[in-house]
Amino acid sequence: MRHRKSKSLNNRFTSWKKATLISLARNLFIHQTLVTTKTKASCVQPMIERLISLAKDNSLAAKRQAYKIIGDHRLVALLFNDIGPRFKNRVGGYTRIFNLGARRGDNAKQVILELTEIKKREVIKPKKTKEAKGQEEKPTQAIPEQEPIGEKKTKTEVAPKGERPPISKKPTKKFFGGLRKIFKKERDSL
Repeated sequence: MRHRKSKSLNNRFTSWKKATLISLARNLFIHQTLVTTKTKASCVQPMIERLISLAKDNSLAAKRQAYKIIGDHRLVALLFNDIGPRFKNRVGGYTRIFNLGARRGDNAKQVILELTEIKKREVIKPKKTKEAKGQEEKPTQAIPEQEPIGEKKTKTEVAPKGERPPISKKPTKKFFGGLRKIFKKERDSL
């Protein structure tokens, strides 16, 4: 009997489930938002909440406990230096789940799992080199515009009377020429 067993097994072996949850947690810290199934999101949410609570403490013992779960020094540094200070004023509720609907293939309920305080990524623009004020920027080697490979135009020459015009070469047919059209159909709905 499973009295008072609150863990969701997700129909996986223990090591497989543990690896799945750690992978989800690592990806959430890297990308700050995930699209996954509802059961996986609800299983990984307590682990992520616990790791962010450790990051708010920012002690050596907390870093070691987080490393024991995550297993990557860079992610632990990201968690403690960037993510932890963002949630300094929150008591809980570091993640949220939005429903997306059912997945087409297996009808699994999909959700978006994300951190409640997302840091917007800055778009890094290339720096322009400043030259002397009196000089204007000179373009370096102009690249001639090239026509796409598939759309080369052939020059037609007018042949003198009595001679045949030059024969233009037709492109060779692709492998399985017309068969692809026969087998290419819209995907039937399930």
